[in-house]
Amino acid sequence: PMLLPVRRPHAAPSRPASPRHVSSSLGPRSRQVDRVLRGSTVARASPAATDASASAGLGRRAVVGMALAVSLSAPAYCRAPPPSSALTEENLLFLEAWRAVDRAYYDKSFNGQSWFRYRERALRDDPMNTRQETYAAIKKMLATLDDPFTRLLEPEKFKSLRSGTQGALTGVGLSIGYPLALNGSPAGLSVMSAAPGGPAEKAGIMSGDVILAIDDTSAQDMDIYDAADRLQGPEGSSIDLTILSGADTRHVVLKRERYTLNPVRSRMCEIPGSVKEAIKKLRENNVKAFVLDLRNNSGGLFPEGIEIAKIWMDKGVIVYICDSRGVRDIYEADGASTVAASEPLVVLVNKGTASASEILAGALKDNKRAVVYGEPTYGKGKIQSVFALSDGSGLAVTVARYETPARTDIDKVGVTPDRPLPASFPTDEDGFCSCLRDPASCNLNAARLFVRS
Repeated sequence: PMLLPVRRPHAAPSRPASPRHVSSSLGPRSRQVDRVLRGSTVARASPAATDASASAGLGRRAVVGMALAVSLSAPAYCRAPPPSSALTEENLLFLEAWRAVDRAYYDKSFNGQSWFRYRERALRDDPMNTRQETYAAIKKMLATLDDPFTRLLEPEKFKSLRSGTQGALTGVGLSIGYPLALNGSPAGLSVMSAAPGGPAEKAGIMSGDVILAIDDTSAQDMDIYDAADRLQGPEGSSIDLTILSGADTRHVVLKRERYTLNPVRSRMCEIPGSVKEAIKKLRENNVKAFVLDLRNNSGGLFPEGIEIAKIWMDKGVIVYICDSRGVRDIYEADGASTVAASEPLVVLVNKGTASASEILAGALKDNKRAVVYGEPTYGKGKIQSVFALSDGSGLAVTVARYETPARTDIDKVGVTPDRPLPASFPTDEDGFCSCLRDPASCNLNAARLFVRS
C-alpha cells in the first residue's frame, strides 16, 4: 500500500526498508474526500483482545438475522542522528518501528511531542545492545503515545495473532478490554463477551464482568494483550480466574478448549409474519422481517462490517474514516451488494457489541434502516493496522478513528440504541422464538417491535 510522505530532517540517516503491511485492507474506498490526505491503506485489528490476542472475521451471531494510517511534525533544528554507517542492527530495527509509527499513526501531534526529537534521544540514550533491549526501547517509545492499542508484537505474539485470524482458537473463549469508566471502575479487565459454547460462557461469565486476577496474578495493571496470552494455552490445561460479577467475587477454574470465535448461529422462528435469517436463502421463503443480533459480538475485520452493511442498505454513508485533520475517507452503499434493503429490520446490541459490529449498528441506525434495541455498545472507535518488522515481530498501529453517518465519534461512548431491551429478553435461539410466539412472557411489545416511533 502507499504510505504517506514523511518530511525528513537534513542529514537524516538512510533508513531500513519499509515494514511490510500484513493486515487486511479496508477494501476499496467508496469516495475520496476532496483536499485530504491520500494513500494509506488501513485495517482493523482487534477491538480489544481475544484469547489469541487477535480477532477473527466479524463475529456473526444471528438469532434471527444473517449468515455474516507525512509526519507533519516539522523537523526540529537539532543534532542529526549518527550516520547510517554507525547504526547497529538493533538501531535499524528500532528505526523500522519508529518509521511505521511516523508514517501511519493517526495523531500527527504524536501525543504532543516531537517524534523526530524522540528518535534522536532514543538512539543516543536508550541501550540497544540486545534484541530484548531493543524491544524495550520500542515499547518505551510507543508508551509515550498513551495509546494501549498501538503496541509491539514480539515474534511469538505476532505469529499467534496471524494464526488467530483463522477463526479457531484454544483458550477459554473471552474477549476482554480495559474498563472504560474513569471513576469507580473496578481494578481489573472488563469482559466484553464470552464466545457461545466456550468454557467461559459455560461457567456463567458474562459481558460486564471484571477479571480481577488470572492464576493469582492481579489484573489491576495488566495489559490486555498480556492477559490474552495468559488466557490462551494448551488444549485441556486449566486456568484459575477471579471474577467480579456485580457485587459478587468468585473463583472459576476453566479448562481450555478449542473453539470457534464468534460462530454463525441461526434459527428460523415459525411465527405469524415470518421473522427469518440467512437473507438470500430465507427471502425465498417469503421473509417478512429480520432481527440481527449483535449482542456480545466483539467485532472483527473492518471490511466485513462495511460489506455486511451494504447487504442491508442500497444507499447512504456507512462510516467516515478520520484522522487528526478530519475526514479522510467515506464509505457508502451504492446498491451493488444489496440483498434486503426494504424488509423491516431490528438490531440487538449490548455493551459486548464492539468495533466492526458498532460500525454496522451505527450505520443501520443513523440511516434509519433499522430500529436498534438494547444498551449502549462498548465504544471502540479506533482502527489499527498491523505491520511486519524485519525480525519477525510486528507493530499494531492506530491509524484512524471512525465516525457514524451522523458524525458521532463513538470511542469510549458507544452507539446509543433507539430503545431499551427488556431485561427478560432471551439470548438463546429457542428462547427468542418462544418470546416472539408469546410476547407477554418476556415483556415484549411484538406489535411495535419494528416500528421506529
